[in-house]
Amino acid sequence: ALHQILGNHATQRGQNVDEKRLRFDFSHFQKLSEEEVAAIEAMVNQRVRENIPLEEDRNVPIQVAQEKGAMMLFGEKYGEEVRVITFDKDFSMELCGGTHVQATGEIGNFKIVAESAVAAGVRRIEAVTGPEADAYLLKELEELDSVRALFPNPKNLAKQVADLQEENKALKKQVEQFIAEQASGLQKTLSGKFEDKGDYKLLTSIIDIDDPGAIKTLAFNLEKDAGNAVIVFGADIQGKPRLFVLVSKDLVGSHNFNAGNAVRELAKNIKGGGGGQPFYAEAGGADVSGLDKAIAQAREMF
Repeated sequence: ALHQILGNHATQRGQNVDEKRLRFDFSHFQKLSEEEVAAIEAMVNQRVRENIPLEEDRNVPIQVAQEKGAMMLFGEKYGEEVRVITFDKDFSMELCGGTHVQATGEIGNFKIVAESAVAAGVRRIEAVTGPEADAYLLKELEELDSVRALFPNPKNLAKQVADLQEENKALKKQVEQFIAEQASGLQKTLSGKFEDKGDYKLLTSIIDIDDPGAIKTLAFNLEKDAGNAVIVFGADIQGKPRLFVLVSKDLVGSHNFNAGNAVRELAKNIKGGGGGQPFYAEAGGADVSGLDKAIAQAREMF
């Protein structure tokens, strides 16, 4: 099937086969498309349904076997005489010493469950057969039914899921825009709340922004306007406490301040931990009620 769908270059590079599943490695230069996987699967299942009988020839001179077109498998060593296994001489003829079904129909269903890269120029197909394949397909159908049940009119399920993804993407953009506007407004408010510490400024606050990335951006924007500064923020993000510490790079050297060390110490108040770089670090925890203590400790620390 691989030869007919992908080409004769798709030769075996390794395998692990039992009565329930198989892992088959083969030479190929790129990821298989969904259409190629489906075509391979369909061809194998067609041959299985044809119930092709096993033909076994023992003690065949290896040269005779090769002249007949028998495929020699990767990594195998053969003697002067070999065993030839055939399931339709125009489809599958191999030199093999292993065990086989008496006819392809015994295999039952064949389902490819994974296709991946093993190494440069080597792909891997994983598949299940017989009752194992039936169980896999049943589970897939059950999951599909559970998704279908979420929609009131699931006639075109793929389109409805795609529409839902687009709607979610649009809503996410709206939320991001709202958070950005919220942070911009908060920046104007907080810029007037720095404490003057002589050669640097200090800002500590618990803020109501539900996005770690937006809080980080806010801190750096405030530092950019303030000059040398230490900024410590606490936030309740989806019920979890978070701490953010920013130290201007000049202060790391001149005052021996370290955001990573500071956030680890402050995180004890929220029953958590964290870390980062000397100029910026974050921490998470489990106790939201400890945020006030953490901010108070930060004021003393800096």
